[in-house]
Amino acid sequence: MSYADLIGDWHALVVLFVAGVVPNQIWRMLGLWFGGGIDEGSELLVWVRAVATAILAGVIAQIVLQPPGALASVPDVLRYGAVGAGLIVFLLTRRSIFAGVVTGELFMLAGKRWLG
Repeated sequence: MSYADLIGDWHALVVLFVAGVVPNQIWRMLGLWFGGGIDEGSELLVWVRAVATAILAGVIAQIVLQPPGALASVPDVLRYGAVGAGLIVFLLTRRSIFAGVVTGELFMLAGKRWLG
C-alpha cells in the first residue's frame, strides 16, 4: 500500500485544511487577543456563556426530536432513553460531559443492536 492510497487525494486534504482550519484559527487567535483581559465573572461573559448554552441545547433538541439521516431510523424511545441515560451519568459523575456523551452513545448503540 502506497502513501497516496492511504491518504487519498492530497489536494482535497489541503482544501479542507485551508477552508476549515485556517478561518477558525484566525477567529480563535483574535478571541484570545481581545478577550485576554476580560474577567471570567463579568456580566458580558456570563451572558455569552448563557447564549452559547441555549444555542447548543436547541441544536441537541432539534437533533433528538427531528433526527437527520441515519439517526431517523432509531426509534424515538431509544433516542430519548440515550439522552436520559447520558444526563443521569453526567449528573452522577460530577458533571462530566465526556462520561455523559459516552454513556448516551453506548446506550444508543446497544439499543440499536438489541432491536436489530
